[in-house]
Amino acid sequence: MLLVFFGVQAWQTRGVPSGTLPDAAAFTLIEPDGQRRTTTLAEWRAQHPGQAVALHVWAEWCPICQTEEGSVTSLSEDHPVLSIAMQSGPPDAVARVLAQRQLPWATAVDARGEIASALGFRAVPAFVVVDAGGQLRTPTVGYTTELGMRVRLWWAQTF
Repeated sequence: MLLVFFGVQAWQTRGVPSGTLPDAAAFTLIEPDGQRRTTTLAEWRAQHPGQAVALHVWAEWCPICQTEEGSVTSLSEDHPVLSIAMQSGPPDAVARVLAQRQLPWATAVDARGEIASALGFRAVPAFVVVDAGGQLRTPTVGYTTELGMRVRLWWAQTF
């Protein structure tokens, strides 16, 4: 069973580039307080020097993503997390979803899926850790438990 599980994960994450965090086009970032600004992945990452950070790719129309919302919220209280709203509409629509669901996340608006594509993800939910050196580590596609997210961050920060 484990071999099948890890084989499926490897196939699902085959497009994730190895090495450093790719920089995608500038995007609108919705801060947890609702303010908006334009930034890039590299600029956001630079705000957290020496730390492993998490990138969580989700979509408002994805039911599995909704089951992870509590885990991502809890994780974001202890670690830097950038959520990426893939193909979920323009900034106003994403801001409405964040407010309606009471999601206090820093969220990149990825209306056309360009950020997710640059990260190598074709499906949601997806989760990847960027270590302190800017390397992509432990990508997953599909439901990831809060414990799984925390262990991946710990692993990237420690090793």
